[in-house]
Amino acid sequence: MKISEIRVETFRYTSDKGKDIQGHGHPAEPHEAQQAMLTIVSDEGVCGYSFREDITMAMGLVRPLLLGEDPFYRERIWQNLYQRQREGSALTDRVLDAIDQALWDLAGRALDQPVYRLLGAFRDKVPAYGSTMCGDDLDGGLNTPQAYGDFALQLVARGYKAIKLHTWSTPMPGAPDPKRDIAACAAVREAVGPDIVLMLDPFHYYTRQEALYLGRELEKLDYYWMEEPMDEASVSSYIWLTEQLDLQICGPETAKGGLKTRAEWIVRNAADISRVGTGDVGGITPMMKIVHLAEAFGVQCESHGSSIGNLHALCAMGIAGQFHERGLLHPFTDYETPPPWLNALPDPMDDEGFVPAPQGPGLGLDINFDYIRDNLVSG
Repeated sequence: MKISEIRVETFRYTSDKGKDIQGHGHPAEPHEAQQAMLTIVSDEGVCGYSFREDITMAMGLVRPLLLGEDPFYRERIWQNLYQRQREGSALTDRVLDAIDQALWDLAGRALDQPVYRLLGAFRDKVPAYGSTMCGDDLDGGLNTPQAYGDFALQLVARGYKAIKLHTWSTPMPGAPDPKRDIAACAAVREAVGPDIVLMLDPFHYYTRQEALYLGRELEKLDYYWMEEPMDEASVSSYIWLTEQLDLQICGPETAKGGLKTRAEWIVRNAADISRVGTGDVGGITPMMKIVHLAEAFGVQCESHGSSIGNLHALCAMGIAGQFHERGLLHPFTDYETPPPWLNALPDPMDDEGFVPAPQGPGLGLDINFDYIRDNLVSG
């Protein structure tokens, strides 16, 4: 089997979400947005698919590297692409992720097996946590500590047994403010009681002393972990923080370097829980390397983000990982409706807070090809 064609089809859809200047997601007025579907076609007619909005510009580099390759040689293809990132090319981790997920999808479709089984299945469902959007200044949104508490009650009623707060970050008025963050965390704990697992992902550039304050207050509130309260470029700051706290620190998340950075964090005890998502490191292939690295050191490894690739990896992770991050969630948005290019949610959750492993072949996405065809962007 050989790769015979690579297509990127960009299409329109209506979105009710936007991003601030820091890249954080927030509700927005309905507006036209664009998404892209990557299709890798084999000479035997089997295709693999993935979705990523920012892959088009890299295809001129990708096509010559992939055409004629055996799509089952995912490791060789990934290494070839990874080594070409050295000079800061358009081959970002997110581009590598889209390619790698499409190759895994193709393999699963060719073998009529879901990807998590090809990875070495460990379980058929995983608990999810509700991951909120960042704080905002919207009436009825996440604009006050009490609003966080009220929304947390809605999430518990939906079935979540765990919740992660993203609190206020710049450019929101008054942000960052560690005391306001803790007020929101306290309001959520008071609202949901002692049995719901809670986590915090705050502003990412607090000082050491501000991060230490957050951690000590979260210990009083019996929070499970905290993510990225400081610049992750300063590994020594995270070593210092983990030494001061019983609260578990989870990371790295956005630090560059993928597998090698996470290896350094593990051996240097810079975090208690390792953190990885397919979009952070370039796909399922490198994510599983990190999972096994963490397992070898006896370190818990939690997935970052709600992508379908993360869900497959999590269902093959064994004892290393616990939760699927589901979201981002907000009082003004509906996570339970699939995007228009899919006929079904990729991560439906039952009333007990569990997400099943996808059972369709490959990634298991139920793609609405008619919608994509009818909404293609010309040119």
